[in-house]
Amino acid sequence: MNLRKRHRGASAEVHTSAMNDIMFFLLLFFLIASTVTNPNVVKLLLPKSSSGQSVSKKTINVSISKDLQYTVDKKVVAVNDLPTVLAGYKKLATELTIVLYVDKTVAIQDVVAVMDVSQKLNIKMVLATEPK
Repeated sequence: MNLRKRHRGASAEVHTSAMNDIMFFLLLFFLIASTVTNPNVVKLLLPKSSSGQSVSKKTINVSISKDLQYTVDKKVVAVNDLPTVLAGYKKLATELTIVLYVDKTVAIQDVVAVMDVSQKLNIKMVLATEPK
């Protein structure tokens, strides 16, 4: 006859069903959020090529100096003449991209004015920055 009581240890069960639900919703959230974000925002280490770069067919350099002097491809242009000059470039190339170089002391309103002109002419624009 066995008089000793059998002591069963506490069961060590972990219920993970709630954690599985949370992980599923997090995964779903990040998948949806990644499709909404702009892929141009992600910084990438791009491979180097000796044969050349893939760029649009035509790029125009537009710059605004700190004394508000506008230049289009190294030619000084008045602010009022900017839409007509860019429209002339638009006729020469179908896929046109403007690379905008702006001094950091220039007011944002002057930058937005050039952006408005490119938007009205349906020209892509890239703001040039200096690497750190």
